[in-house]
Amino acid sequence: MAKGDARPTDGIVLAITFLYYRDLPRAMEFYESVLGFELVIDQGFSKIYRIDGQAHVGLVDETRGMQKWAPQKTVQVCLRVPDGDAWHAWAKSRNVDALTEPRNNHELGIRAFVFCDPEGYQIEVQSVLAAA
Repeated sequence: MAKGDARPTDGIVLAITFLYYRDLPRAMEFYESVLGFELVIDQGFSKIYRIDGQAHVGLVDETRGMQKWAPQKTVQVCLRVPDGDAWHAWAKSRNVDALTEPRNNHELGIRAFVFCDPEGYQIEVQSVLAAA
């Protein structure tokens, strides 16, 4: 392997998935007030929220970002939690859009449900399926 071909080994500081919005303040309100995520980096037209640990989601004003808003969403944010049923009860109390009932997926070994944020990005909440 030639010098410079190896990936740097000094670590990755953050992992950020960026989502693009027409109404950034509305998206911010959802991620702060409904999901309870903490704004950790404010770049003006880009807001980065800590999901947990080093996992982050970035909300970007589509008029200023590298990508544009699109009606069809091809990205899903997935939160793996210890108690999916408790999260479902919480999500139901928040009246989130497109909330599904929890379902078991034996092939993947998970129990999961989904809902959508204000501009249609799907959020999946899953937990490990309890052994029968």
